[in-house]
Amino acid sequence: MISFIIRCFIKNREDVKNPEVRRQYGVLCSLVGIGLNICLFAGKYAAGAISGSIAIMADAFNNLSDAGSSLITLIGFKFAGMKPDKEHPFGHGRIEYLSGLAVALAIVLMGIELGKSSVEKIISPTAVDTSLLSIGILVVSIAVKLYMSRYNRNIGKKIDSAAMKATAADSLSDAAATSVVLLAMLALHFTGYNIDGWCGVLVALFIIYAGYGAAKDTLSPLLGQSPDRELIDEIRNITLSHKEIIGIHDLVVHDYGPGRLMISLHGEVPGNGNIFELHDVIDQAEKELKEKLGCDAVIHMDPVETDNETIRSVKDEVARLVMKIDGRITIHDFRMVSGPTHTNLIFDAVVPFGMKMTDQEIVDEIARLVKEKWENYYAVVSIDHGYVL
Repeated sequence: MISFIIRCFIKNREDVKNPEVRRQYGVLCSLVGIGLNICLFAGKYAAGAISGSIAIMADAFNNLSDAGSSLITLIGFKFAGMKPDKEHPFGHGRIEYLSGLAVALAIVLMGIELGKSSVEKIISPTAVDTSLLSIGILVVSIAVKLYMSRYNRNIGKKIDSAAMKATAADSLSDAAATSVVLLAMLALHFTGYNIDGWCGVLVALFIIYAGYGAAKDTLSPLLGQSPDRELIDEIRNITLSHKEIIGIHDLVVHDYGPGRLMISLHGEVPGNGNIFELHDVIDQAEKELKEKLGCDAVIHMDPVETDNETIRSVKDEVARLVMKIDGRITIHDFRMVSGPTHTNLIFDAVVPFGMKMTDQEIVDEIARLVKEKWENYYAVVSIDHGYVL
């Protein structure tokens, strides 16, 4: 069904890098989600009222909250698609993350309230009717939720939307929760044991867990998470495909919402090259990153010594020395400045987060290792921290 609707209403549907096409996917899937969840709520509410099952009623209101969540997601996609303006030159893409966070909080609150009702049902159980109508509605609900999980997951991957991926996970947990309710009814029908209240608690826990997962997925990019390894590799491969650029470092990816990335990095080029030709190469690399990844890129041109064998040999040895401290430490911007009494080795060391040593302790240890290796060499080290995985 969703594929047919997409073909009917979304032109250029394969151009998912286009913000407008991406917005249309989000709006369309949100509208479908609202419609399906309202239908599920109505069906389950009726089944719960007929059977007197608190678990089914809990599941029904879970679907109602899902409809509200889809509405918030719809509003988020609408606002996120607004063009940049004077007050927000980087666009409004992060609104999608905020809408996802609002959805997650609503899911958690709903789960808590339903958990309270289920506990009351455990304390004061009431009779539950296990009619074929109620069972049939639950079976249909499970099938619909599995379908919703599938299409939300596929389209979430297609347009790289954290909000839709969270919705897919939520739908899958809903299917599992409804399956628990169905098992409770079947258990009552065939064994006579009323575990409705306990199943209601399980449903509430499913809902709270789904809300936690959705909050985690949407809060992380708002706080500034590291970019995906796949994106880093693409940036590196595109930049280094220009043979004049022999290395990159200080890569930073700024995320202003899905499809709104800004990249800054240092591109190493031969120090003896023609500056105008190298500048043109840098411009071409920036343009290619824009065309292939849809991001704005700024590349700082970093000249390095390539013809001096002594410098290259010393740099390689220093790189091996710093790896004795931690195999993840790398160096760049390496220079040798010779004087009448000693030679300064000037470079930056990129240190991973989470090291037990302080930056100053690392600087002192590098200086000690260099001094042990070469009596007249002094290490002048600046500490960098990597902002990508």
